[in-house]
Amino acid sequence: MKAVFLTALTSSQDFVKQFFALAKSYGLDAAGHFWIDDLPNMAWTAPLDILTDPKTVLWAIIGGKTDFEKPDIRYGLSLLALAADARKPYPLKILILYEGEAGIVPDELPTPLKNAEAFPLSGKGLGAKLVARAHQPTSPLSKEYFIDFLGSEQIGQWFEIRPADGSWPGAMFGAAGADILFQAVGSAGRLPEKTVLNYPMQGMKLTLGGVEYIAWAAQNEINPETAYFAKIDGYPSAILFGPYSDEAAADVYVITLK
Repeated sequence: MKAVFLTALTSSQDFVKQFFALAKSYGLDAAGHFWIDDLPNMAWTAPLDILTDPKTVLWAIIGGKTDFEKPDIRYGLSLLALAADARKPYPLKILILYEGEAGIVPDELPTPLKNAEAFPLSGKGLGAKLVARAHQPTSPLSKEYFIDFLGSEQIGQWFEIRPADGSWPGAMFGAAGADILFQAVGSAGRLPEKTVLNYPMQGMKLTLGGVEYIAWAAQNEINPETAYFAKIDGYPSAILFGPYSDEAAADVYVITLK
């Protein structure tokens, strides 16, 4: 049975129970949790295993417009979406159910949430919307890069980047509004126990779209089997990354997180 997972930014237990009953009446298994806004303890990671379960085909997020405007909530939701997408063979379908008359515009949300569909809680046909979204055909995204989050409150926040295919002559990673503490290169999918960096660089200042990033880099070859890792202190509003280049103009990827 296909399943929907619910994240409730609101504390309305009555609505959550109604949502579960509605989903099950339309042939969908349902589970969920109430959001805990606790970035230092990485509380956002709690539902990651359920979201990456193969039978979970839809992630529904319930909240008001003010909930989706809070930077800490946006950051936690963004990392959860990013990490789930890295672990699933198909893009995670996201349905935002907003309270009140003020709508949510997905294009105004951080990058990992922009593919969401927004629907008012008061709108008619919610059950049909759940079924349609859950059974919507999916296909793997053609990506130029792979990005994942690895971390816990014990080891801190780590981002992993690498090309989806081919190779990079090194890697560069920058953060806006946060500090990079450490960088490493090793086998993809797990933090290396030791690392040897070729021509490492630190503290490069980059400005893109009026936003300043502090970037680090190394010139080790990066490919689908060998990844670059960056440890972050703080909660960046955005990150940029891409293949290393010693030219003034370089191709980079930007992901907003708040």
